[in-house]
Amino acid sequence: MSFPAFVIAAVVLAVTPGPGIAYVVARTVAGGRAEGLASCFGTGIGGMLHVFAAALGLSLIVAQSAVAYNLVKYLGAAYLVYMGMRLLLRKDQALTVEPVTSQGARRSLCEGIIVEALNVKTALFFLAFLSQFVLPGEPLAPQLVILGSICVTLNTAVDVIAVFAADRLLKSGIARAARARLLTKVSGVTMLGLGASLALAGREA
Repeated sequence: MSFPAFVIAAVVLAVTPGPGIAYVVARTVAGGRAEGLASCFGTGIGGMLHVFAAALGLSLIVAQSAVAYNLVKYLGAAYLVYMGMRLLLRKDQALTVEPVTSQGARRSLCEGIIVEALNVKTALFFLAFLSQFVLPGEPLAPQLVILGSICVTLNTAVDVIAVFAADRLLKSGIARAARARLLTKVSGVTMLGLGASLALAGREA
C-alpha cells in the first residue's frame, strides 16, 4: 500500500475518540496540565516500545520464512477486519473519564509508560497495522520503525491537544456525540478496508 494511504489511515485512527484520550484528560483533571502532558509522553514512550518490538519480531519472522511472514500478514488483516467490525457495530456511547487521583508529573510519566507498554491490544495492533504498509524488497525493520514512529507521534499529538482542550472537552462530554460516532464509523471502515485490501493482494516477491 502507498505511503499516502498509510498517513490517511494513521490520522483517522489517531483522532478517533478512545480510552487513550479519556486517560490523559483524566490525568489533566486530577493533576493539571503538567500531569496530563506527562501522561501523554509516557504513553508515547510505551508506544515506541511496541514499535521496536514489532520491528524486531517481524524482521525475525521474515528472516526465517516468507510463508510465515505471509501468515502474519493475513492474520493481521483478519485482526484489522475484526477491529473494524467491532467499531462499526459498537453501540453509541459517550466517552467517559474515570476519576483518578493526582500523583505528580514524574509518576504520571512512569505510569503512562507502564500502562501502554503492558497493553496487549497495542502490541497486536502494531503487528497487524504496520505490516500492511511495508515495501517488499526493502529493509523491513527501518520501514516499521519509521511507520510506527509516525503513528505514535500522531497519537501523542492528539493526546496533547486533548490535554490543552480538557476543560472544553469535559463540558461537552469529551467529544460531541455526533462527532464521536462519525469518527468511530470512519475508523471502522478504514480498518475493514485495510484488512480487505491485504486479503485480496498477494505479497510480491
